[in-house]
Amino acid sequence: MGASLPCGNSFTYKKRKMKKIITLLLFVTALQFNVRAQEQYGKSLNLGLGIGYYGYVGHALPVFHINYELPVAKNFTLAPFITFYSYSNDYYWGNDKHNFRYYSYRQTVIPIGVKGSYYFDDMLQAGPKWDFYLAASLGFAFVNSSWESDYEGDRNVYHGASSLYLDFHVGTEYHFNSHLGGFLDLSTGVSTIGLSIH
Repeated sequence: MGASLPCGNSFTYKKRKMKKIITLLLFVTALQFNVRAQEQYGKSLNLGLGIGYYGYVGHALPVFHINYELPVAKNFTLAPFITFYSYSNDYYWGNDKHNFRYYSYRQTVIPIGVKGSYYFDDMLQAGPKWDFYLAASLGFAFVNSSWESDYEGDRNVYHGASSLYLDFHVGTEYHFNSHLGGFLDLSTGVSTIGLSIH
């Protein structure tokens, strides 16, 4: 039979082993926290193409969106943005001098403003390749409407886009590497997919 360790030595051995395990676990936890804490959001140029849907248009339409994210606080960024979309529609009109028919018009809308995003990566324990956020955009929309030259009716028959631009977002980004990522941004007005350049 092999010699057994005295009871006191056995307890000391187990205690030393537990200290090593706890130290190792604390080190790994601190390392993970440090990696997570070092992740900074912002300082990225986001270029998106997407689909916008607005009730007064009656159908989906292509949208181009660009913003530049700046870090403001932990997990929070602000991004000045500009968006562009244009669509055409028809309005049935006529009078004593003009036959009743459909007259076409085009509306071009350029919203400019700021998008605020809050990242939930820490809460969701997302890996370094993924970002998840909720956001809101607020701005002013420049609207230009043009009608057929022989249309002489009311040019305000449709309300069109409001000059106040407000949008709510939920989105995610996947980092291909430290300089390039792909994002999907779903929102109440304009949903886009695109590239992020860091």
